[in-house]
This record gives sequence, structure tokens and C-alpha cells, in this order.
Amino acid sequence: MKIALMDSGIGLLAAAAAVRRARPDADLVLSSDPDGMPWGPRDTDDITRRALRIARAAAAHRPEALIVACNTASVHALPALRAELEPGLPVIGTVPAVKPAAAAAARTGGRVAIWATPATTGSPYQRRLIEEFGNGTDITGVPCHGLADAIESGDENLITAAVRAAAELTPPDVETVVLGCTHYELVGNRIREALRGDRPAGPALQGSAAAVCAQALRRAGARPDPGAAPTGNLTVLHSGRMAALPEAALVYAEGRLLATAGAEATAVGR
Repeated sequence: MKIALMDSGIGLLAAAAAVRRARPDADLVLSSDPDGMPWGPRDTDDITRRALRIARAAAAHRPEALIVACNTASVHALPALRAELEPGLPVIGTVPAVKPAAAAAARTGGRVAIWATPATTGSPYQRRLIEEFGNGTDITGVPCHGLADAIESGDENLITAAVRAAAELTPPDVETVVLGCTHYELVGNRIREALRGDRPAGPALQGSAAAVCAQALRRAGARPDPGAAPTGNLTVLHSGRMAALPEAALVYAEGRLLATAGAEATAVGR
């Protein structure tokens, strides 16, 4: 079995690691666009062109499913990707986990925050999500200035500063934080610690990696098998070119997992 993932950068690592843990025997294709990132400031037509380019590069490796592990691409390019690739290749988009966060808040009466890029916070897209799935929950949008770029760089100081700045914009009584950018899952522990305050565990975090992994396996006609032999290969594509995992990926546990598991089967990026 082979699963492909696409993103502008290393935000796909969280979902890729979820697939690797669920199916250690699955081959993975990671297709990103370092030549064109960041995608956030681009318009819909430009994002769609770039997303189609790296999706085609991934599709050439004949995966059983393609995860669009990028909120920006899912908002702007998902219809075009599905129109071109489905039904031959199932395409799984990524949506911030507002619905499960609101459901949990309804049981506890707690508040929810959505950490997202400044372009997404307050956008019609995010407002629609809240209106459709918020179920009347008190939801605060938190613009995370520079956090995705800091995570992409792997620079510890930049990450710390960006997380701290977003934490200062987050109401102190928030019980659940929706991670509205796939990059943010890579620093989930830092986000929780920054928001912990006097609480022993800090707020609950709602990401999307586990959900898109489960959906990709379903669409590929497979089931989780964490005990499978770790024989899965790793192929890395940068703007369509064969490459290796970027050094910044190895800052994160998810990147190290993929590099180690991939190296056991074949050399990374070869």
C-alpha cells in the first residue's frame, strides 16, 4: 500500500507520521513545494496551480490515496484536485477540527480557541466553519503571526516567540484549542505548555492528523495495523523533484520517525 501526502512545506509531517504509526508497512510519498511556499499570501488561482503541480508529481508514484495535509490548499484547491484526480485517486482534505472541539465544549461548558494563520482567522472560511459546526460554543479566533514560518524554519527561538505571542492572545480560561494549521501539530506540546497556567495538563488540543489518516486508510481500502512489519519506503518530492527530508523536519519527533523508518527500508529520498 502507498499513501501520498502534499503540503506547501513540512506541515504534512504530522499526518505522515500518523500514517506511519498506523501502517508501518505502507510506502509514503511526501510532496511539498519549497519553491513556492508560503502559499498563504497567494491567490486562489495561484494556490490551485501549485497544488495541482505537486499533486500530479505525487500521483505519478501511483498511491492508493492522497492526503491534502494543508488547510490553505484544502480551502482553495480541493475541488480542482478532486475534479482532476478522482475517482481514480481518492483525495482527502484537511479541515480544522471545530466540530469535535465544539461537541466536547458542549459537554463541559468550556471555551474554545482556534489557532490559525492571520489570513485564516476571521476569514469567511473560518466563519462558515464556526457557524456550521460551532453549535453555539464560545469560540475565539487567535491569529498566530509567524508561527507556521517559524515551524518551517525549525528555529527554536522563533518558534518559542511565536507560540508565546499567540498564547498571549488566547483567553486564559480556554479549555480546547483547535489547531487550524497542520504545521501547529508539530509543536503541540509547546502550545499546551504555553497555555497551561495553573492547570496540571493544560488545554486539550484538537488537530487533524489522526482523522485524515483514518480517512485515507478507509478510502484506500485498508485498516490500521500498527504491528505490521516496518517495511514502508519513503519518497520525498520537492516541487516535483526527488529530494530528501529537509533538515528542519528532523527538529520534530514526527520527522525523525519518518527518517528512521524510511531509512530502514530504503535510503531517504532515493
